[in-house]
Amino acid sequence: MTVNARPIPILLMVRELDMGGCERDLTKVAIGLDRSLFTPFAGCFHPNGMRAAELRAAKVPIVQFPVTSFASRSTLKVARQFGQFVADNKIQIVHSFDVPTNIFTVPSARHYKVPVVIASHFWLMDLIPPVHRNMHRMVDLLAHRIVVNSAAVERSLEGVASSKICLSHNGVDTRSFFPAPAKDVPEFLQGSLVIGTLCVLRSEKRLDLLIDAFERIHNNRPDAKLLIVGSGAMLPLLQERCRALGIEKFCMFEPAVADAANWMRMVDVFVLTSESESFPNAVLEAMACGRCVVASDVGGVSELVKDGVNGLTFPAKDLDALTERLQRVVDDSALRGKLAAEAVRTAREEFNIELAVKRLQDLYLSMAAKVKGR
Repeated sequence: MTVNARPIPILLMVRELDMGGCERDLTKVAIGLDRSLFTPFAGCFHPNGMRAAELRAAKVPIVQFPVTSFASRSTLKVARQFGQFVADNKIQIVHSFDVPTNIFTVPSARHYKVPVVIASHFWLMDLIPPVHRNMHRMVDLLAHRIVVNSAAVERSLEGVASSKICLSHNGVDTRSFFPAPAKDVPEFLQGSLVIGTLCVLRSEKRLDLLIDAFERIHNNRPDAKLLIVGSGAMLPLLQERCRALGIEKFCMFEPAVADAANWMRMVDVFVLTSESESFPNAVLEAMACGRCVVASDVGGVSELVKDGVNGLTFPAKDLDALTERLQRVVDDSALRGKLAAEAVRTAREEFNIELAVKRLQDLYLSMAAKVKGR
């Protein structure tokens, strides 16, 4: 392998190019890689979604490997297509970013003798269906390195040598996420104290807790509004919960958007109520935008949010604790401002995208150099 002589062809893999955290992570890395060092390709099972436009604008080629089911015989055909692609493009490094692409890509890349094969764990194992957990243990054995985005995930990996694990916290693009007045604020939100969140509407996000806590807060703060931005299967259930509590007139649901930063800036208090997270991008982006954060203390959240310093945390699933933290920042604008100011500093200085990309670049280069030196 040639290192530092010509750009190294690298294939970054994720299931789809839409709104999830892994998709955002891959997109930020692919766009941020130094093109004098790397020629990035973005591989996926499904090529459509909001991240595809960002990658194309940055001239990152998108390659589809149409895996539909691991139980389908067609997957073997796709694996051969994968092998042909890595051979034709002289791919030297493959890095997969989520569970499905770990399961497909790592064995395929090892079979076709890609020199450096890297898997990711950007989640806690409790979110992986049991049928995939055994497959993932095989992935952990086959990968040359495993990238994790929190120390919490690193601690949770069983039977994996610490020398095989690379800790790389997520990074935020502070050129996009920074404190500024929101534009085109809906009339519904104008003049209100806005409590809100941006996330995929899945069950583990526990947005029912946010709705219940908002109902309690609204009784004491009638000017408050609830904003939930995101798409997913839980939407009808969440809307029905708002109706059942009689607060639907004070709640706004907005589908997932590409311009997350502007919607972040419409929120006064950003809330994470998840019962499982590794290192949530949305919290980091909210902090970078100067929002006051209240977050459940799960996974790697405490590696980002320091309670009472740059945000408030509460025990996961604890509605009373969540309500108390929300009431505290709703009632105290000075506290909101203090926490938000420190949140901006934390995001800008400790978790910017440049640091995150450099960590991965250093990993890629060091792995490439080891292969070259064999």
